[in-house]
Amino acid sequence: MDKTPAPRRLEAIAIGASAGGIEALGELLPALPAGLPAAIAVVLHIAPSQRSMLADIFADRCALPVLEASDKQPIEPGHVYFAPPDYHLLVESDRTWSLTQDEAVNFSRPSIDVLFDTAADVYGEALLGIVLSGYNNDGSAGVHAIRRAGGVNWAQDPDTAFAPDMPRSAIATGAVDAVLPLARMAAAMAALGRASAGEPADKIQKEQ
Repeated sequence: MDKTPAPRRLEAIAIGASAGGIEALGELLPALPAGLPAAIAVVLHIAPSQRSMLADIFADRCALPVLEASDKQPIEPGHVYFAPPDYHLLVESDRTWSLTQDEAVNFSRPSIDVLFDTAADVYGEALLGIVLSGYNNDGSAGVHAIRRAGGVNWAQDPDTAFAPDMPRSAIATGAVDAVLPLARMAAAMAALGRASAGEPADKIQKEQ
């Protein structure tokens, strides 16, 4: 059976999504098992003036605590953090969150590239980056940063995405290690929990 590449030592998962992202996250985040020894950060493009309900939407559906990230907040393993609207979400070297209103990147704030770049600097080879459905190319520079730092990247199969542009652009960089439909990606993410209990994380099997 094929194996999905994954970090040998997993400390963080950075996920980027845009149009169609809520539906994709609705399949992936509930698959994360309780006790997963990694922090999960999510950037989803939403209107800057819109109050985010994402943490509330997903809290009852996930085995892990789900919350909106706040400035200077310590990053805890086994928690899911959403970027707030109109703020870039950055990982600081002391493993706290930083929120900024610097210029938009790829017309987006929060920007997936900003999260991926800073997470790669801090977590290196212990980082998994995931690019989901979306219309622009946000995340494409970020997967290069993760690859350079020794981390691993997955992308949603564009043929299964509501908006295929974003995963297709990430795949075109050559820095994506696995292209997966959501069901197989969810199964691989669930297997990360088994890896934390002793199964080698770099030998996670794809489940049909």
